Amino acid sequence: MVNTHKTYSPLVIREREKVLFIVNPKSGKGVLKNLEKKIEKTLDSKRFIAVIEYTQWVKHATTIAREYVDKGIKRVVAMGGDGTVNEVASALIHTDAILGVIPIGSGNGFARHLRIPFLIEKAIKLINCDKIALIDVGMVNQQPFFCTAGVGFDAQVGNSFAKGKKRGFINYIRTAILVFLHYKVKRYRITLNNQTIEKAAFLITVANIAQYGNNAYIAPNADITDGMLDVTIMSPFPKYISPSMGMRLFVKRIGKSKFVEAFKVKEITIEQLDSNVMHFDGEPITMESPLNFSVEHLALKVFVP
Repeated sequence: MVNTHKTYSPLVIREREKVLFIVNPKSGKGVLKNLEKKIEKTLDSKRFIAVIEYTQWVKHATTIAREYVDKGIKRVVAMGGDGTVNEVASALIHTDAILGVIPIGSGNGFARHLRIPFLIEKAIKLINCDKIALIDVGMVNQQPFFCTAGVGFDAQVGNSFAKGKKRGFINYIRTAILVFLHYKVKRYRITLNNQTIEKAAFLITVANIAQYGNNAYIAPNADITDGMLDVTIMSPFPKYISPSMGMRLFVKRIGKSKFVEAFKVKEITIEQLDSNVMHFDGEPITMESPLNFSVEHLALKVFVP
C-alpha cells in the first residue's frame, strides 16, 4: 500500500495597511455627515483600515501627519481646503508618504488643478487605485506652499476674509470688493537674476499651480511638475476696468492684459516696502521681508485620477 498525502501552502495573512484621514471639521458645512460610513463603504477594506483624526487648532494637521509618518504610515489624506492640504502636505515633503486629498474647502485650487474629484466617495477611490504623481513644492523663507503665495491685494483680501465669520465663494467676492474700494497700491523691491528693480504693484503672485481656486486662473500656464514657479505682477490699473480684470481670471486671459507681467523663475526675492502681510495657499500670514521664493522639484507624492 502506498501512503499518499496532500501538501498545502501555508496560509499567509497580510495585515491591512492603515490610511490616515486628517479632517478639518470647520470645512465643508454638512458634508461631514456620515463621513465614517462613507470611508468604511468606499475604502478597500481588504487592503486598508482607516484611521480618522480631527484637527483642533491651526497647524494641528501638520503635527498629526508628522507623528503618523514617523510611525511608518504611507497614505495620508487631507480633508479640507487648500489650507488643510498645506498643513498635511508640509509633513510629507521628501518622504515615502503619499498625499490624498478630499476637497471640501472654499476654493480648492489644489484639487482643481490636479482634477481630484469633489465627491467624497470618488476622491476616496483614488486611494484604492494607486495612481501617484510627483509634484513640485514652492518655498518662501523655508515655508512650503503648494498652490500660490503672494503679496498685495490678494494678501489683503485673504487677511480680511480670515477675520470674518462667513465662508464660501460669494462671501470671498464680497470681501474682495470691500477691500478693493479702499485699497492703496504698495511698493516692492524685486530681485531676479542678480538684478533689482523697485516698483509699485497691485499684486504679485508666485504660483505653483494655475489658479487661486474657484477656477480663478492667476497663472494659466503654471505646470506643477516643471521645476519652475510662475510669477504674475499686476501693475496699478484704472478702477473702471476692474470688472474686465476680474473676468480675465476666469477665462485664463489675465496674462494678456497690458497691466500684467508673467514669467517663470526658479528663484525670486521680493521685499515689501509698505506692508508685511502675505498669503500662501489662501492663508494670510505676517512675514518679514525679504521674501525668498524657491522651488523643490518633484518633492511630494500625490494620489491623482
